[in-house]
Amino acid sequence: MNAQNSPAPAEPPVVEIHQLHKHFGPLHAVDGLTLTVSPGEVVAFLGPNGAGKSTTLDILMGFSQPTSGSVRILGTTPSQAVSQGRLGAVLQMGGLSDSYTVAQTLRIIASLQCRRPDVEDIVAQTNLEGILRRKVSKCSGGEIQRLRLALALMPQPDLLILDEPTTGLDPSARAAFWETMRRYSTTGRSILFATHYLQEASDFADRIIIISQGRLVACGSVDEIRSLGEGTTVTATWPGITGTEELKRALEPLSSRLLDVQVHGSHVQVRTTASDDVARLLMTTTPARHLGVSALSLDEIFSELVTEDADESAARAS
Repeated sequence: MNAQNSPAPAEPPVVEIHQLHKHFGPLHAVDGLTLTVSPGEVVAFLGPNGAGKSTTLDILMGFSQPTSGSVRILGTTPSQAVSQGRLGAVLQMGGLSDSYTVAQTLRIIASLQCRRPDVEDIVAQTNLEGILRRKVSKCSGGEIQRLRLALALMPQPDLLILDEPTTGLDPSARAAFWETMRRYSTTGRSILFATHYLQEASDFADRIIIISQGRLVACGSVDEIRSLGEGTTVTATWPGITGTEELKRALEPLSSRLLDVQVHGSHVQVRTTASDDVARLLMTTTPARHLGVSALSLDEIFSELVTEDADESAARAS
């Protein structure tokens, strides 16, 4: 093949984790985790409390060493990626002096960078123009997070790691933060963020990674994750219904297609693999009205995936 027509070599993964283990005595915080993040990709990192998210991120940022397995950031080690200014991070806590102003904080961190950052541009990106003279101690939670983001952008990183970046922020501050991140993601950099807010993952991520008990349980786009949930939910108002047994009797012809039935007052909820048939039966044979049909929420699917993983782990241990 002519050299001019040879395909360009594929870019290496921005993050490459293979069979990562991290033990704290008998606790296996990370248990054989393998995953990658591609150049320009925005990835949400989800899991219940204690799943191993923060431990994994600590290893990626060079704060902790793995018990076994390999971790590569942009083709090198985490500590080298940090020292080269190729990795930035927004953490939940610490790193700021209350006695400095926002401008002083920015100047100090800018002076420590290997590459001279464009501080004015970073200030504009993070909407800090109006609070530069304000002391850090006087900043709101949303302003503190914007300042942390500005500091993370100082090295002009190729990978940005966000650890629960909007925890404790009010809705307007959370929206402002993600608007800034949307603008940043258009520059082609990669973002890996841990969050408890599944709607953030759905709205912002190209791909969602879910871990439980230190292991990967699901990985894919939002639509691919949604497809892992079985069934659809049919809801309706049924005046005077006496309980779940009456609902089950009404739907008895479809009993093999029912996954769950619930009654709360006059509100009925049916999870089923035959939503059209359930809706038709409710409308034609019962007093039910105000019917609705909806796909499972990401929260429901997330809960099921981590619960199933916990059940499987308990079964293996018994």
